[in-house]
Amino acid sequence: MVLQPTLNPTIDASHRRIDSGQWDDIYVVGDVHGCRGTLEQLLDELDPGLDDLVVFVGDLVRKGPDSKGVLDIVRDRPNLVSVRGNNEQKLVDGHKTIDALTDDDVAYVESMPAAVSWDDALVVHGGVDHRKPLVEHSLTELLNNRSLVPDASYERPYWFETRRETPRVFFGHTVLAHPFVSDYAVGLDTGCVYGGQLTAYDYRADELIAVDPPETYVSRSSDSIVEPRVTSPTDQ
Repeated sequence: MVLQPTLNPTIDASHRRIDSGQWDDIYVVGDVHGCRGTLEQLLDELDPGLDDLVVFVGDLVRKGPDSKGVLDIVRDRPNLVSVRGNNEQKLVDGHKTIDALTDDDVAYVESMPAAVSWDDALVVHGGVDHRKPLVEHSLTELLNNRSLVPDASYERPYWFETRRETPRVFFGHTVLAHPFVSDYAVGLDTGCVYGGQLTAYDYRADELIAVDPPETYVSRSSDSIVEPRVTSPTDQ
C-alpha cells in the first residue's frame, strides 16, 4: 500500500491518511533516538509481515549511537513510516547536524509528515491541545506539546492526561516511566536511549510489546521522566 500525503497548510507539513483495512496489523512504536540495535530487537519481536504497517511517533534520530542505521531501516521498508519529531525538525532547520547523514538522508527526514491517521487514531510526535481543532495547530505545537500551561513544559495538566475525546492520539516526546494508555491517548516514549524500554502498541490486539536496550546511552534526570496518571477533566 502506498501512503498518499495530503498537505495541511496550517500544520505546514503533510498529514498522511491511510486505509487501515488494507493492513493486517498496525503497530505504533515509541521514540527510537538512534538505537538501531534495540529497534532491530523490537522488530524481531513484532515480526511484521509485508501486510503489516509499523508507524513511528518520531525522534528516530539523535542521542543514540546509530541514527543513520535507524533511518535506513525505516526508509528501506515500504510498510514502515514515521511522523516527524522535534529532533528531526532540528535537522531540517539546521539547528543540529549528524555527520553520518547524507543530503538524501536529510531530504528523507524533511519528507516525514507531521501526522498519520486512520479510523479513530492519530499519530503525532508531541501531542494536541483538545481545546482547539487539529487544523489550528502549528507544526511546532504538534512536535512539542506536553503541558496545557502556557510557556510551560513539565507542569501539569498535561494534554494527554486530561484528553477526553477522539481521535485517540498516539504520541512520543514526553519520556514516561511507563506507557500511558487511555481511551483517548497512548504515550509510547519509555526512554530507550536513557535505559528504559522501546515500546510498541499492537493496534489490533490492544496490547503493548516492549524490549530492553543493551545499555544506557544517555543519562536523564528523574525530574524530566514523567510518571503518567489519568486526571480529571476539571484539572484542565
